[in-house]
Amino acid sequence: MLSYTSAVIIALDATPLIRSTGGVGRYTWELALALATQYPEDQYWLLSDQPFSVPDNLPGNLHTGSGPQNAVERKWWLWGLEQEMRRRGVELFHGTDYSVPYLRRRPSVMTLHDLSPWLDPAWQPDASRVRRRTPRLLRMGLATMVLTPTEAVRHAAIERFALPPDRVVAVPLAAGSLFEPAPPVSFGAPYFLFVGTRGPRKNVVRLIEAWREVRKTIAIDLILVGRNHAHADESGLRVLGEVPDSQLPGLYSGALACVYPSLYEGFGLPVLEAMQCGALVITSRDPAILEVSAEGAVPVDAEDTAALAEAMRAVATNSDGFGEVRQRALTRAAQFSWRKTARLTREVYVAAGRAFSHS
Repeated sequence: MLSYTSAVIIALDATPLIRSTGGVGRYTWELALALATQYPEDQYWLLSDQPFSVPDNLPGNLHTGSGPQNAVERKWWLWGLEQEMRRRGVELFHGTDYSVPYLRRRPSVMTLHDLSPWLDPAWQPDASRVRRRTPRLLRMGLATMVLTPTEAVRHAAIERFALPPDRVVAVPLAAGSLFEPAPPVSFGAPYFLFVGTRGPRKNVVRLIEAWREVRKTIAIDLILVGRNHAHADESGLRVLGEVPDSQLPGLYSGALACVYPSLYEGFGLPVLEAMQCGALVITSRDPAILEVSAEGAVPVDAEDTAALAEAMRAVATNSDGFGEVRQRALTRAAQFSWRKTARLTREVYVAAGRAFSHS
């Protein structure tokens, strides 16, 4: 049985690391690194059937697997993953992105980041496999424990999938240590900043509409950072696309405000990153985002373009008047850390080992 004191061998699904950016990939990497650093007696394996990259200077107890060794093992979730875990002596598997193995050979933990794949298929057009497979895995009891990033998602998951409440635990994410007030990036004009993909639930179209209303009377730019943003030939609208994480603190610190009007989130990591950099944040009243930001952001109705424009205009005309909100943001952000996330996650691993041995 896993315990708080004895060393264990744990595998994490590394498939989210095949992309260079993205919240799930960041979660997977930061969690693995924090676990390995905080629990040096454990051994941690990052496993996937697809190539992924990690830094060269890994902690000595954080390893990468070799992937499928033959044609049979290419059926990864059915056979390949099991064989890889046997080779490594893995005692528990953590599915960091909605999945766990089909074979119930050891305790497993599944992270449900949010319920967007089931709330609106248009929000996650590439998630058809998750929509079909994850509910089946949950019904079959293949996930010994389930992790969610917020209590908002925890309650929704328990209700939607009829999960036992004692098997679902909310463990918050964190912003990396590099996110701190930094020398601001300047583009020659004040700017609002959006960080994230252009998916429908991110509400970028409405953000641009609101910004255009503000720009009719105030010379202020809008900068979009992240995947899938269409490049537009429009004065004041800058599309930077994907940028290295190292550039984000300066962008957050230089923004008049980070605007994140998402229609739905499981956590809203860019909100916390911006807050930790001391940036003012204008965001939606999504329950998960409100849970994370507390009193450290300016909330608006995400579906009200006029209200969003009004909030942006208020910041553009009186930025100094929001100093108290910025200070509350820094105070709130200090309550999150990957060290805390790793500790709480390790506690769930122990609970999963206990529950598995009694099942």
